[in-house]
Amino acid sequence: MSIKIAAIFDMDGVICHTNPYHSEAFRIFFSRRGFIPTDAEFAEHMFGKSNSYILSHFLKRTIKGDELKALEEEKEGLFREIYRDKVTPLPGLIDFFYDLKACGFKLGVATSAPFANLDMILKALGITGLFESMLASEDVIYHKPDPEVYLKSASNLGVSPDCCVVFEDSFSGITAATGTGAKVVGILTSHQPAELPPCQLYVPDYTTLNGEKILDLLS
Repeated sequence: MSIKIAAIFDMDGVICHTNPYHSEAFRIFFSRRGFIPTDAEFAEHMFGKSNSYILSHFLKRTIKGDELKALEEEKEGLFREIYRDKVTPLPGLIDFFYDLKACGFKLGVATSAPFANLDMILKALGITGLFESMLASEDVIYHKPDPEVYLKSASNLGVSPDCCVVFEDSFSGITAATGTGAKVVGILTSHQPAELPPCQLYVPDYTTLNGEKILDLLS
């Protein structure tokens, strides 16, 4: 195919089902401060959100600057400690990556998590070299649902946004991807389709996907 095409993946809930471990880390983090949010609060205000939003929401004041960096590092350090020896890709993902490459897709990853998390997970899975673009929270000014991270990913890959397929699991992430004109595959690790914006396709994992099926989304 002469037209450049790309597949761009969120990380948490898309490459690995990390949300339970983020929840565990946040529970420890917040318990140190005397409270524990409910599962419903986590589902609404954590999954797919930036740490700036999460911390400001639950601590009920604006968290920014040096305080944000310090609190984020505490929480994300807890997550990395908990998850470091448990890194596991979603079923079918690694084979799917190689099939996408064989079909001519460039690959990118675009996460709201800090780069230290992204680096740990991609290295643990041995797939860092598959990606031509890797963006984390430090690489953007505006976080999802703003489309900046996906627009920047498409630019890094040299691909028009409407020739990209984005893989996302959260309301804010799908909103960000849709805002670029990309096609979107909803990964159902944390939500059901009725809880998410419209996507071209919804799947629980990658076992039913292949490169040809993703090409069809762009045709």
